[in-house]
Amino acid sequence: MVEKVRDRKMDTPNARKALPARGKPYYRTIAKGLHLGYRKGQTGGRWVARHYVGEQEYIVETIADADDRMEANGTTILTFSQAQDLARQLHAQRNAPAPKAGPYTVNDALDAYVHWMEGKRKSAKDTRWRRSLIEAGLGDKEVAKLTADEIRKWHRKISETPPRLRTKKGKEQRYREPASDGASIRQRRATANRVLTILKAALNYAWREGKVDSDKEWRRVEPFEDVETARVRYLSIPEAKRLVNSCEPDFRNLVQAALQTGARYGELTRLTVADFNPDVGTLTISESKSGNSRHVVLTDEGKRLFTQLAAGKQGSDLLLTNAAGKEWGKSHQSRPMIDACAKAKISPVIGFHGLRHTWASLAVMNGMPLLVVAAQLGHTDTRMVEKHYGHLSKSYIAEAVRAGAPRFGTVEETNVVPMEPAHV
Repeated sequence: MVEKVRDRKMDTPNARKALPARGKPYYRTIAKGLHLGYRKGQTGGRWVARHYVGEQEYIVETIADADDRMEANGTTILTFSQAQDLARQLHAQRNAPAPKAGPYTVNDALDAYVHWMEGKRKSAKDTRWRRSLIEAGLGDKEVAKLTADEIRKWHRKISETPPRLRTKKGKEQRYREPASDGASIRQRRATANRVLTILKAALNYAWREGKVDSDKEWRRVEPFEDVETARVRYLSIPEAKRLVNSCEPDFRNLVQAALQTGARYGELTRLTVADFNPDVGTLTISESKSGNSRHVVLTDEGKRLFTQLAAGKQGSDLLLTNAAGKEWGKSHQSRPMIDACAKAKISPVIGFHGLRHTWASLAVMNGMPLLVVAAQLGHTDTRMVEKHYGHLSKSYIAEAVRAGAPRFGTVEETNVVPMEPAHV
């Protein structure tokens, strides 16, 4: 699902009460070329969508009443979140590609698939970026005449091409120096598999939409096997303490919140005081990566942290803000994380997402059931948890091996203890 935009001035009817009535709408950008506006009148407000059509021109249309005085019904009366969905839907319809005459190509299939994804999935951005790898080899091919052999050759070529480097628009694409070690080959094959998945998804969408009669050719193409090696880095308890103590005060709150919840950066930065329930010790994550909400259970330590963060604030106030009291922005965590790692002597540097891995890894090693870990992290089942953290789980296999495997007495004991690195 597309990530919803938050705006403390327009999120709720109570927040909108504080806005003065005026003829000009209060606008909020919700997508490229699209703004959602709230026009407040004396008897209530209405939602308007503003579409950019080029040459500094906009089209503005009223789309529904706001839920200021009556409960939203999903059609004529909408919440701020529902109004975003409708505005995006209308924007997508306005920008829908015109029907194409002539052969239906792979590029046409990609256009239609990306257009569909922009209203349904958060991964549309990743698809747009990777599609250039498809266009270069298969873009002009007619879907109906595409063969399994052509796709296999293209797939292998992707796996043999070095990673792309950032290149100025209009310049010849630059590539990283090729490497022949096993890890690099595995990474390139993993990338090729991900691009193949996008191609198949676009072709399957074309097939479902009746643009081609059969999907048998691309169904016969298999991805490379045994290339997805799940490796996650996590911190030990002492390392986590050093990291927390090395952070600036505003960033320290953010780091501690991540370590206490396993929540993602974006989820944490959107938390308001109303999302924290001190009575039962939970946080409500209203919108996650999957688009679903969930409740994160806090330990006593976590409950104390969020009680301190909420002290003296109103329900609509953000729990976590930067030094200026403003909302943390996209990627604003990167530089403070690098600085804190350097000060805490954590090398190599661990990213902010590694704090989520730290919570999950330590929880699994402490014996927490994988199903509980999955629910806390916001996964619908245990597959991702098993993939990334299953090897850390206490299992009868590991216990049996350590109890029954032979000991040879050939390794001498020593009092030399290595410095503890960040775990992988």
